[in-house]
Amino acid sequence: MSDLRTAPAIVVMGVAGCGKTAVGEALAKALDAEFIEGDRLHPPENVARMARGEPLTDALREGWLDAIGERIATSIADGRKAVAACSALKRAYRDRLNRFCPDIVFLYLKIDRETAWRRVASRKGHFMPASLVDSQFSTLEEPAADERAVTVDGTRTVAGILQEIAD
Repeated sequence: MSDLRTAPAIVVMGVAGCGKTAVGEALAKALDAEFIEGDRLHPPENVARMARGEPLTDALREGWLDAIGERIATSIADGRKAVAACSALKRAYRDRLNRFCPDIVFLYLKIDRETAWRRVASRKGHFMPASLVDSQFSTLEEPAADERAVTVDGTRTVAGILQEIAD
């Protein structure tokens, strides 16, 4: 977790159902960092669109990414580390977040379609339907070697993921 321990901000990223919130909350606690839940920062129009089974466009994600980036920047300006849960599916989205904090480390929770679909379908009270899982994978650009990113198996338990990144 060396790179993650020293990073001022970590964005836990991946497709819907990969465990961003659960891992992000646990990681924030372990690092004594502020946890930022990206889903709570979606504008109501985006939530309604996704609830109808309509994927978001790049343009619709811009304001949401900026809201997350602003929260990260505010946390750092206040002298706190930040851990944010945000899909950050495309490199352009990660680059946009990096404009707010160039030292973000992305923690990519990699899972397969079947696991994502099963997890999303079993969630209660979440706006994102399982029908959007395929669009998440279609949009996904896994982090490239030149990005500050750590990839872990998102099918592991939260404790297992934290142990893996600590090792």
